[in-house]
Amino acid sequence: MASLQSDSTAHEERQSMDVDIACVGFGPATGGFLTTLSKRLLNDDGTPALESRVMPGMPLQVMCYERGDDTGFGVSGLVTKADSIKASFPGVDLSEIPMAAAVTGEKLVYLLDPHGASRRSRTLRAADSVIKGAGFMLPFKDHGFALPYIPGFMNKEGGYVLSIGQFTQWVASQVMASGTVQVWPGTPAVKPLFEGDKVAGIRLIDQGADKLGNPVSGFMPGMDIKAGLTVVGDGPVGAVGRELNSRFGFPDGHSQREWAVGMKVVVDLPESTGLEPGMVFHTFGYPEPEIFGFFYVHPDRIASAGIFVPSSFGSPVRTAYRYLQHWMRHPYLWRFFEGARMRSWGAKTLQESGKRGEPYLVGDGFARIGEGSGTTNALTGSGVDEAWESGVQLAEGVIELAKAGKPFTKENLDAAYVERRRNSRLEIESKIAEKSRDGFQRGFVSGLIGMGLAGFSKGKMSIHHHPARPQDQVRTLEDYFCGRIAPSELRRLRQECEKNGTPLFDAVMKSCGWPEIPNDGRLFVSHQDALLLGGKVQAPGGYADHVVFRNPELCKSCRARVCVELCSGQAIMPGDEGIPVFDREKCIHCGACLWNCSVSNPDAPEKTNVSFRAGTGGLHSSEN
Repeated sequence: MASLQSDSTAHEERQSMDVDIACVGFGPATGGFLTTLSKRLLNDDGTPALESRVMPGMPLQVMCYERGDDTGFGVSGLVTKADSIKASFPGVDLSEIPMAAAVTGEKLVYLLDPHGASRRSRTLRAADSVIKGAGFMLPFKDHGFALPYIPGFMNKEGGYVLSIGQFTQWVASQVMASGTVQVWPGTPAVKPLFEGDKVAGIRLIDQGADKLGNPVSGFMPGMDIKAGLTVVGDGPVGAVGRELNSRFGFPDGHSQREWAVGMKVVVDLPESTGLEPGMVFHTFGYPEPEIFGFFYVHPDRIASAGIFVPSSFGSPVRTAYRYLQHWMRHPYLWRFFEGARMRSWGAKTLQESGKRGEPYLVGDGFARIGEGSGTTNALTGSGVDEAWESGVQLAEGVIELAKAGKPFTKENLDAAYVERRRNSRLEIESKIAEKSRDGFQRGFVSGLIGMGLAGFSKGKMSIHHHPARPQDQVRTLEDYFCGRIAPSELRRLRQECEKNGTPLFDAVMKSCGWPEIPNDGRLFVSHQDALLLGGKVQAPGGYADHVVFRNPELCKSCRARVCVELCSGQAIMPGDEGIPVFDREKCIHCGACLWNCSVSNPDAPEKTNVSFRAGTGGLHSSEN
């Protein structure tokens, strides 16, 4: 690599390094980018096919910096048609990847409420009664109705069930084996480096700091990585991508207001399960109508299963962990899960705005790929192959520009990358899905109708309703549970939980009739035990806290405290005077607190009172 330089001030000496391309985040998008690029950097005789500007006579110098402690840090089981991924590996059987299996069966299941505890509209209760009444004529079993038809825009026939952690590890091994790029896990990028409005690289995180970021013994300033092109693929909550959003804003009519937290478990299924590898279940309707579920079977009786809790779900006690446990206990699913054992557990924030959430894709010195660039398709329930495709498209554009000796300016990247993306299936499918989820702003039934209209009309019809800010979708406790729990009882529960320093969700859900979860130490464990049994939280010392409450005074007046109720690892808990406290040794880096806050930032109304900064650690399990 190029020589190190120093950036000296009165307080610190910051080293810098020059490279041609610096990538932020190693996920499917960056995997697609580096897989495509690495194959074209050398000629057959080993000489550079694309020559470096910082090291003449050598191939392009490409570095990738990943926050997680290894390249298998991703949290998700997934099913994907994998069209773009398969095209990147011609002749390779993807089922050879650990935990991968070709899709062998697929069901879309509507789950009814067996307890009468969920909050269902009159329309939905009427529909449930019809389904129960006609159960003798329908594929109705164990309070579940398997739809006889899966819409073409949703089915994954011909695709694969994968573990994202195993997949990204496999991709990383392919990329690094080429010897042409370097991937550095455990090195979070804090922010982009600017020269005017040009992105000139990234700054890595400082080490040897206290929780407030102040230097302590052994302080080491993060290195500045100077790059001709910065490739930003750090997901929806990455610090570099969000700073670009703040700096440049969004194109007219675009915003990132639709979010979800996906929480899942990887389990050993019992021998009696009877499910073949590659079997896929999609569920909706339970534990609350707005919560969707997934259940994917891997080889060797291993399964990934979980739920998505969206920002359109207005409950202020939207606990993903407790709802996940109730979902697994549903009679339709329990016949498969009974006797299962948890192998790992985790959660991840999803940016579901898709095309509407697309930021400026390029600028002088930078390009955006992956989920943070708006590739998620909420209509088809997919995003990994789409993210991969965006990385491939950028790599093809970079190769074109490097061959021509052109710099990575906005104009050149527009022509080489953005135009490719605009003329691809990625653009066509994202436009179809753009307004498909708008109906959920009006209610669950409207949401289903809107998805159907958009899917069957190829995006020409929808129930259009521009999404509200996430913080505006959170209802008060009294409003949400009106008619279910008396105001006096809510006051009592709130006071009791405040006294005990505990979240509200258990007390409120019990009052609504949700049954107790029988902790068995195998599949069902306490939330805190999940941090021990379902993975390992990495929280090395010497780094500033990455979750900060911008204005604690605003926290004092907040009554919803959704940040506490939803926190995936219970790293945010009630504190003195109503100000939540953050424990980084429990944080799994899902990023849900970023949008699960009901208080707006007065200086930036689209943002909340929670700041989620670059940081190390998180929940690690290679099976995620």
